[in-house]
Amino acid sequence: MVPSIYGRESVMSKKHKIAIYDTTLRDGTQGEGVSFSSLDKLRIAEKLDDFGVDYIEGGWPGSNPKDVKFFEEAAKRDWGQARIASFGSTRRADLKVEDDPQIQLLLKAETPVVTFFGKSWKLHVTEVLRTTEEENRAMIRDTARYLVQEGREVIYDAEHFFDGFKDDSAHALGTLRSAAEGGAGIVVLCDTNGGTLPDEIEAICQKVSEELDIPFGIHTHDDSGLGVANALAAVRAGACQVQGTVNGYGERTGNCNLTSVIPNLQLKMQFPAVRDLSRLTEVSHFVDDLANCARNERAPFVGSTAFSHKGGMHVNAVQKLARTYEHIEPREVGNRQHILVSELSGQSNVLLKAQEMGIALEKGSPEVRQVLEKVKELEKEGYEFEAAEGSFELLVFEALSKFRSYFDLNEYHCSYRRRPQDNYETCEATVKLRVGDTDNYTVAEGDGPVNALDAALRKALEPFYPEISRISLKDYKVRIIDSQMGTAAKTRVLVVSSDGEQHWGTVGVSYNIIDASWLALADSFEYYLLKQGVEPKRRAADG
Repeated sequence: MVPSIYGRESVMSKKHKIAIYDTTLRDGTQGEGVSFSSLDKLRIAEKLDDFGVDYIEGGWPGSNPKDVKFFEEAAKRDWGQARIASFGSTRRADLKVEDDPQIQLLLKAETPVVTFFGKSWKLHVTEVLRTTEEENRAMIRDTARYLVQEGREVIYDAEHFFDGFKDDSAHALGTLRSAAEGGAGIVVLCDTNGGTLPDEIEAICQKVSEELDIPFGIHTHDDSGLGVANALAAVRAGACQVQGTVNGYGERTGNCNLTSVIPNLQLKMQFPAVRDLSRLTEVSHFVDDLANCARNERAPFVGSTAFSHKGGMHVNAVQKLARTYEHIEPREVGNRQHILVSELSGQSNVLLKAQEMGIALEKGSPEVRQVLEKVKELEKEGYEFEAAEGSFELLVFEALSKFRSYFDLNEYHCSYRRRPQDNYETCEATVKLRVGDTDNYTVAEGDGPVNALDAALRKALEPFYPEISRISLKDYKVRIIDSQMGTAAKTRVLVVSSDGEQHWGTVGVSYNIIDASWLALADSFEYYLLKQGVEPKRRAADG
């Protein structure tokens, strides 16, 4: 039998290591809109290995060319802590295990670990597999035994275990015993439909712990919003492995979210889980970026709002003692405290926000009052600065008379032409501005008026400020502020920009969507130049 990282003594110890089994590359890709290339998978696996994950499930060998390529490349690499796992099912009914082509593909992947699933719910045995209970148990036992004999560490995923246990506990437990008889190192209890409650999970896991002398793990789905809670309940009952995905990716509503369950295990329950928890936010954002999925700003632990404070009383308290409104130190999970500025703000918000920017202000100073009054005045007009830190920072520098504009706008113009008869359409923007003593006039086309305006502004500024070329537009959001005004309503535009390393938001508000976009774009460029320490081009009259 292949040695397992699980020993019965460590399983029963309350401070034993909880093995983290990541299935982002397989189960996570079943989520709508989630897809990874072979290179993406390798990069994510390397990141997870550095993070300290114990198992990384690469996919289902033979199911698609990307997974085949992943396993070929993974076999060539030296992995640190993580063990790569391939995933498949039991042998088919009435077929010898050594003759099953799917089992041979699992071996061909050359992974040290093979995870296979089988049916724990009698309903699936009789109605889906259309076989007998005895044959189903034999399929599980034979598959485990054959893979162990081939030198693999074997993990058995008991699909639909909790539904199966509630339907017929003797049958469900019997399938686990079959896996153990075959030599599986651990059985994993799966809440495949995601409909079980935490108290049921804990009670059933406790029964498994009493009935079986084999380590068990937990695999939960989030259909009831309880994926993380159910995993923690299973750990309380003795589970020594937790399966899940980064950011909760997965089929339907997703899987147990590792970015929530890991810090809860390690910080709240004192179970060691990963090597470097401070990289949690980095891992979360990395996977989002490769999946090309928008980050969940409100995600626990890793979201940008996880440690955000907006109300003046809260900020005042946090300024004195952070743990008055923070359940952990943000740096423990690689995040940071975030002070928001809005109409709810007090002087503490402005002081702490300025401190983040490296500006020392005194409480009660004219500058603080001026910034606070300006923020509240602008928010009456429809501005919001929570996600527009770039615009807020410019506002502070203006109040301190430490900001000089990098250019003066003379005029801009946007036009849209469409000829239905030949399906021709184009947007064009012109920008006239002055930089120092030089007037510049540029024209550019784009996919839409804002894209054309962005291109024309870049074209006008780059000869004077080549740093502009590093900036790319990452997000563009439009919000109608007073919709009851119909087409005469104000529009708020939020722009998120990046230089490849940092992101910043800027905002513009106007009755005209083009003008609101211009204000946000202009702030974005000026903020970046300011942060880069670029000096504005001065007119001759300025000396």
